[in-house]
Amino acid sequence: MSAAAEQPPPVDEPKHPLAQLTTYELNAYLRQLQAAVTFFEKTQAPVLALVRDKLAQVVAEQEDRARLAHA
Repeated sequence: MSAAAEQPPPVDEPKHPLAQLTTYELNAYLRQLQAAVTFFEKTQAPVLALVRDKLAQVVAEQEDRARLAHA
């Protein structure tokens, strides 16, 4: 394995609260978190719980938006 393959994918902390992100920003953050979860599941790193929590928050925000859009 190369050194780059052993590095966790970058996850940029949003500049604003989730509710204030654009749909594009929210989707980009979601993809970063999903990649991090996939990486840390392989390594069983303790940070996995933190990343999963942030991922759950993003998914909840997306679900709220979808519910409001269809109301």
